[in-house]
Amino acid sequence: MVSAQTGRFNELIAKKAKQIEQKVIAWRHDIHQNPELGNREFRTAGLIAKHLQSLGIEIKTKVGVTGVVGVLKGDKPGPVIALRADMDALPIEEVNDLPFASKVKATYNGKETSVMHACGHDTHVAILMGVAEVLASMKKDLKGTVKFIFQPAEEGAPKGEEGGAELMIKEGVLENPNVDVIFGLHIDSQLEVDKLSYRPAGTFAATADFKITVKGKPSHGSQPWNSVDPILVGSQIVTSLQQIVSRNIKLTENPAVVTVGAFNGGNRENIIPSQVEMLGTVRTFTKADEKLVFDRVKQIAEKTAEAAGAKAVIELPYSKKYPVTFNDVALTNQMLPSMQRSAGAENVLLVPAITGAEDFSFYAQKVPGLFFRLGGMSKGKDPNTVGPHHTPEFNIDDSSFRLGVITFCNLVFDYAESNKK
Repeated sequence: MVSAQTGRFNELIAKKAKQIEQKVIAWRHDIHQNPELGNREFRTAGLIAKHLQSLGIEIKTKVGVTGVVGVLKGDKPGPVIALRADMDALPIEEVNDLPFASKVKATYNGKETSVMHACGHDTHVAILMGVAEVLASMKKDLKGTVKFIFQPAEEGAPKGEEGGAELMIKEGVLENPNVDVIFGLHIDSQLEVDKLSYRPAGTFAATADFKITVKGKPSHGSQPWNSVDPILVGSQIVTSLQQIVSRNIKLTENPAVVTVGAFNGGNRENIIPSQVEMLGTVRTFTKADEKLVFDRVKQIAEKTAEAAGAKAVIELPYSKKYPVTFNDVALTNQMLPSMQRSAGAENVLLVPAITGAEDFSFYAQKVPGLFFRLGGMSKGKDPNTVGPHHTPEFNIDDSSFRLGVITFCNLVFDYAESNKK
């Protein structure tokens, strides 16, 4: 049963979210047009800091390199609730015909690249900025403290640097004041607007990236018998890695993924190079499966190369490793009515776990966490034909943001009401 006070707050939140909707959309367009890669989100951080300060929210900058943390103390005692948004973009060239499409270029791994918000982190930032404005305006009714965590480098810090949630935790983002619970959302380009999706327990996969360097013997392309061809050996390794999921993982229990996303070697058609490099990712849901896949990747790469007279050097993990994103079951069950009031019960969907990964997982290892997805696909569209995440066609319907603001705010007020200190 919803109390009269809870109902009043929910109605007020919905009204205020509607009032600032256009501001949230404008922020998102601005951030989308000016994307920044991980640990380089200087402009975005400045925009956030300026907005939080204008609301009278205490802020701390340069947390975890470029992160911004805001602390809003309600006028009434209560728990400390953290809300998280990630800020970084990806090295992808946008193809969408939008007035605010990104034309930005930057340096990534030593090479010039186009930059695009192809995973929706621009929407996360804009939504949380809107949430901060709504909650600051309701400070007199707020029980407890809200900590706004604007986090850099969710997609991983540049090679050789620390970053993301792991670094922010190391630098004390969950302390002073100590966080009791954390909520996070992720926009979903293939879920219809006005809908939310969630899953208790394991909801996003654990992930680790890998690099395999195959070292062979170069030769003129017309005399392959004088070579140990690393391109051929690398190709055999890629093919054999696919057997791990199809033949070693009990797929009836948990899914797993092994993907090679980059294969680089050689610079001319008639020169067999001395080596090739491959980059890939592993996704698993249990420690046992993770160990099995790691061991098999190393074994397949090393033995395949050895059989051909080449050598394989495997770096696993290479630059990042995230645990399973685990939604605290009791917290998820407790807050489900709040999500249902926000979107309508029929619009809150229980979904299977997905093999995407999220470094929100590090926060949820330390305090109870709930991470859910927010629909960003225009009504009536086919999810199989819209641009998925991490692609040049990725796009989000602006009308989705208001529900994100409402849901975050309702989670804060409803949790504080039922978990008084």
